[in-house]
Amino acid sequence: MKLSMMINYAGGFKEAVQRVVELEKAGLDQVWIAEAYSFDAISQVGYLAAKTERVEIGTGIVNVYSRTAALMAMTAAGCDYVSDGRFILGLGASGPQVIEGFHGVPYEKPMQRIKEYIEACRMIWKREEKFDYQGQTFQAPLPAGQGTGLGKPLKIINHPLRSDIPIWWASLKDKSVEATAEMADGWLPIMFIPEKYHNVWGPQLKAGLAKRDPNRKRLDISAGGMLAIGEDLVGDARNKILDYGRPNMALYVGGMGARGKNFYNDIARAYGYEKEAIEVQDLYLDGKKDEAAAALPGEWLELANLVGPKSYIRERVGAFKEAGVTVLSVNPVGPDAVKQVETLREIVDSVS
Repeated sequence: MKLSMMINYAGGFKEAVQRVVELEKAGLDQVWIAEAYSFDAISQVGYLAAKTERVEIGTGIVNVYSRTAALMAMTAAGCDYVSDGRFILGLGASGPQVIEGFHGVPYEKPMQRIKEYIEACRMIWKREEKFDYQGQTFQAPLPAGQGTGLGKPLKIINHPLRSDIPIWWASLKDKSVEATAEMADGWLPIMFIPEKYHNVWGPQLKAGLAKRDPNRKRLDISAGGMLAIGEDLVGDARNKILDYGRPNMALYVGGMGARGKNFYNDIARAYGYEKEAIEVQDLYLDGKKDEAAAALPGEWLELANLVGPKSYIRERVGAFKEAGVTVLSVNPVGPDAVKQVETLREIVDSVS
């Protein structure tokens, strides 16, 4: 099981990179760079590649609307080259607010677009034939009657370092999760509870894996949460740390969308927290954010994060591993992140 962490896009990037350099020595295996509508993730991948030696560097995530499929493939090949084969292309759809509001591109057929981008990238990286892709969401070269008529199929000039760069998909629901299990190399779920995730995504994962090319390796899954390991982290001390996650979770469960149009709220219901999901959303939409955060079920926070004594963390690592998680994504909290990751690395390595 690998260990990963996310670099936040809200400032302090160079300081965060210095921490990654230290955590790499402590046993960190992957680092993910968010993009949203911040600084672009790709320039930061290059900076990280120059500063690190072993850690894999992923985009978590870049959307499939602001870059063409060919540019996405070119960019990934370049990132893989400068990182000596350590790049992971994390793809997602973002949402209409960003895609239409910031990029000025219609938010159409997000799942189909990601599927076609995956196919296009793999075709370009292999260089077995000139790039000619006539999909539902984009066509290259442009069809007859569009543009100047001078477009022609081309191959990427450079030979990519790897002809099959890993592609991870940050899918959230239904057919997108099924397509992820079928096509992607890795899955980036959200709000993952090892004991309950099948209630949300089980049928879709099963259906997608049944269609997966047997030549592709096992689907990687990344999940986890806050990390704090200490023998004193029991009872109120543990709950105090877990409470740090309440405001952000309340935002998603309560404030991401209207009633009946909030997938994160749907996740809570599918997990069996229907009463709490309704209460959190009602409070949040009424502007009572603190009350909404307090109404979140403590069990959810406990099972989705890694906070407690070493023996308890070992149990939770076992639960994540049993659920098929291959990459434990953590956010170290507290004054000594390096020590936390070192301890977790020892625990993970000891779990058979």
